Amino acid sequence: MLDYLDRIIQGDCETVLKDLPDNSVDLIFTSPPYADQRKQTYGGVKPDEYVDWFLPKAEQFLRVLKPTGTFILNIKERVVNGERHTYVIELILAMRRQGWLWTEEFMWHKKNSYPGKWPNRFRDSWERLLQFNKHRKFNMYQEAVMVPVGDWAQTRLARLSETDKRRDESRVASGFGKNVSNWVGRKMVYPTNVIHMATECGNRSAVFPVALPRWFIKLFTLEGDVVLDPFIGSGTTAVAARELGRHFIGIDINPEYCELARERIAQIQPQLFEIQDALLPENGS
Repeated sequence: MLDYLDRIIQGDCETVLKDLPDNSVDLIFTSPPYADQRKQTYGGVKPDEYVDWFLPKAEQFLRVLKPTGTFILNIKERVVNGERHTYVIELILAMRRQGWLWTEEFMWHKKNSYPGKWPNRFRDSWERLLQFNKHRKFNMYQEAVMVPVGDWAQTRLARLSETDKRRDESRVASGFGKNVSNWVGRKMVYPTNVIHMATECGNRSAVFPVALPRWFIKLFTLEGDVVLDPFIGSGTTAVAARELGRHFIGIDINPEYCELARERIAQIQPQLFEIQDALLPENGS
């Protein structure tokens, strides 16, 4: 395991991960190529074939993830023949059959998404971040991602009704409720599951910002924990992990991406990571 920590490894993650021990990773955060993308490296997996392509990789993710760990999957469906393809929905169902728990779904709102339309729809300004776990009890540090209470509190909490002073159960019997008076005097509150962040433009394409994996790393890990990105790309997840004092394992099949990721990591922590010409072979041995 020590041979893999804080390294960018070139190879197919499905093969490389077979050499990692069971239950050895605290968080998996990744954005795999969406259907019909990265044709030169992954062959541009067709939407109808995506689930079969992804499941063997997910099997390795399930094996290496600790029982208390979390898997965050950034993924988005595409439009085929004028309608949204169902491969993301099909993948969720297949992963549940594989043994995963689909615990939560976060939405990343891209604040800098520009307007656009097609004949039957408008441009997306969001992407999914699906949370999967092995067990119902997992590590989660919610206080690490609290946010300022916001200006709404100045007027909403100024005059409390009798209902505001006790727990008000949901009218739809969801089991959720609120006690508005609990927010009085608070400067920080818990966020919602909608994350508002702009994309970042790299030298390859618009990618998710370092702040996105950083948010999830803070929520699900502690210093010294291990973060795996099996489709590391330009190294954004690894950069976020090192900035927060976590170990990382990055894997990508594209040697150019691996080199780019090493360069980025060397810029933030040169004493930790030195760019090497010799890469691990594709079987990870």
